[in-house]
Amino acid sequence: MGIVACLAGIGRATIDRLKEDPDLVEGYLYPDDGESEPPNCIDLDKSWHCIHFMLTGQAEDAEPPLGWAVVGDEEVGEDTGNGPARVLSPEQVSKVSSALIDEEAFRRRFDPTSLAQANIYLHEMCVRDGDDALDYIVDNYRGLVDFYRNAAARGDGAILWFC
Repeated sequence: MGIVACLAGIGRATIDRLKEDPDLVEGYLYPDDGESEPPNCIDLDKSWHCIHFMLTGQAEDAEPPLGWAVVGDEEVGEDTGNGPARVLSPEQVSKVSSALIDEEAFRRRFDPTSLAQANIYLHEMCVRDGDDALDYIVDNYRGLVDFYRNAAARGDGAILWFC
């Protein structure tokens, strides 16, 4: 199955409500007992760690704003199975949106050897499949860019979690 990264656009009032009552986080992330997803939600599938590394050059913690793009910032709520959810304020979302690089620059950062050396999730696929793996990662990166542009345009923050 594997670990998937999910993001949802979220208004400031909802962020405040979730911070005030962290018990509400799981219900927000998995509405209708998990039958639905929150509004303005995307998932990066299993490409999340490759995207994070290609944006930041780091396997884990990285400098903002690009370091926030996939993993978020402030923890909120309990562990959802792969750590607690994290939130970004509307101002942070705007900074991430402005910092994201264009697709061609992102493509140039693909280096399967570096991904393997850093032990990035899916590095075996990247080494084995080369350009096909890159196409998969770039397709998810496009979704990430669209997510941040749309969230910033709405004035939303974001909640990010791994499932």
